[in-house]
Amino acid sequence: VQYVLKHDRTDPPIRFVAILSQEGRAIAEGLGIDPENPSSFIFVDDGKAYLMSDAVMIMTKRAGGPARYLHLFSFVPRPLRDWAYKCIATNRYSWFGRLDHCYMPSPETRERFVLETE
Repeated sequence: VQYVLKHDRTDPPIRFVAILSQEGRAIAEGLGIDPENPSSFIFVDDGKAYLMSDAVMIMTKRAGGPARYLHLFSFVPRPLRDWAYKCIATNRYSWFGRLDHCYMPSPETRERFVLETE
């Protein structure tokens, strides 16, 4: 989230939807994902949903910044990319640290978040 907020200059900007919000639940359930136990984040672009490594590559390509070049690894077979995604997702806190508090959007970025739950 912080990476996208820092680098995204698209119009319209990338929005973030909490999976337990009404909109998030509808998206997840439409893809056969249990919103109570998601195994990946979902990135929706131009009406198409992407999961795991595909989601990261499409999202960073659209947002820009240095990670935009991750899409160059699309030639790597999806099972191998998804394995790497799962390894990073599982170990991200031990490798990159964890915030002591929840991220709160600034007034300037608040409209990019859908947080309301049912």
